This record gives sequence, C-alpha cells and structure tokens, in this order.
Amino acid sequence: MDEDTLARRQRILGENHPDTLTSANNLAADLRRLGEYEQARRLDADALDRSRRVLGEDHPDTLISANGLAADLRGLGEYEQARRMDEDTLTRLRRILGEDHTNTLISANGLAADLRRLGEYEQARQLDADTLDRRRRVLGENHPDTLSSANGLAADLRRLGEYEQARRMDEDTLTRLRRILGENHPDTLRSANGLAADLRRLGEYEQAGQLDEDTRRRKRVLPPDNGREREPRRPAGQAAADQL
Repeated sequence: MDEDTLARRQRILGENHPDTLTSANNLAADLRRLGEYEQARRLDADALDRSRRVLGEDHPDTLISANGLAADLRGLGEYEQARRMDEDTLTRLRRILGEDHTNTLISANGLAADLRRLGEYEQARQLDADTLDRRRRVLGENHPDTLSSANGLAADLRRLGEYEQARRMDEDTLTRLRRILGENHPDTLRSANGLAADLRRLGEYEQAGQLDEDTRRRKRVLPPDNGREREPRRPAGQAAADQL
C-alpha cells in the first residue's frame, strides 16, 4: 500500500511535496522491517535530502527522516555513521520538541543502540536509563516503547557484567510483554532471549536452555518480522504543529 501511495503522490503532488516525502519515509520503514536495509537507506537518504531543501534542517519531518536513515545505517552495520547522525538528530530534537517528546525519545533509543554496538556500554547505559525514566513518566510503565527501553538497559547491564540486575529487569519486562503483546510477539521473544542470556551468565543453564527452546519453538511459527520499536509515522497532510 505504501508503495502505491508513494507512486501516486509523486505523480500528482510531485517528488518534493511534504506528503510525498511522508510516503517515502513510510515505505522506507516498511522495507526496514523486512530487513531490506539498503533499499530503505537509498529511499531515506533521498527523502532526507529533499526534506532538508523543502522544509529545512530543523523541521520535525526532516528529523524523522534522519532517524530513519540512521536506523538503516545501523541495520547495515555502519554504526559510527549511524551514531553521528543520531547524535545530531537528538540534539536538534531536544531543542525543537523538548526532552520528553516521543520522537526525541525514539531518537535517544536509537543512539543508545549505536553506542552499544560500538562497545560504549556505560554511555549506552546512562542514555537508556534516562530514556526509560522519561518514557515511564510520559507513556506509562507498560507501553511497548517503555519496555523497549527496559530491554535496551538490561542489555547494557549484561555487557557491563551486572548480570543479576539485568536478570531482574529482563524478568519484569518479559512478564509485562507477555501480558501486553502476547507470548509469541517478536518483542516478547527478543526479551526472552535476553533473559536466557542473563541466566546463562549466572550459571543457571537448565533454566536458560528451557527458555531458549521455548523461544525457538515460538519463532518457528511466526511470519517474518524484525519486531523493531515503533517509528514515527505521519499521515497525509499532518501539519508540522502536530509534532509539537
């Protein structure tokens, strides 16, 4: 559907119309969820260049495009490039939308993921802890984005060798995800993988093995889905003021 919408808007509105750029970003997000990161990168890079020219560097829609491109780069393993883009985008979003805006927190979550992949675990931990606290206040304890931050923080703790703390966080997050999203949701299964990793590092191999086996069994019956965190998605004609 997004592919058809983009083609129609390009033909009717032109390639540089804000609604056309919205469709390009939405199609890129679809491609990213399918693991087609290079296609998504090309589409996001073009949309970002056009958005910068049409809307300006600091427009909320331009910054959503930048977040998407950083996610593509992360998916392609270009972590340093993703980090630079996420740092710039997060700085702009904090200034324009505020520290607690949902788009700002999505950007912070992305930067923490970059830092973790670059081995900068303490920096990632500090950012994830701050993002988790803000999401709990803004979105609530049980929102999927809040639980995504909790998963990220647990991963930071695990890499820092704080296995018992990671385990407690993963147990709580997994319980919540099972109740809210269901046993077989990709986010739930990813959380279960994290808890199994904690258990192995704590020497609880039998429990870890049982959890791994259950997770593998559930994954086999799922359609392909990368279970990534929700991304900003903008309907046609949405005013920039709606982002504020």
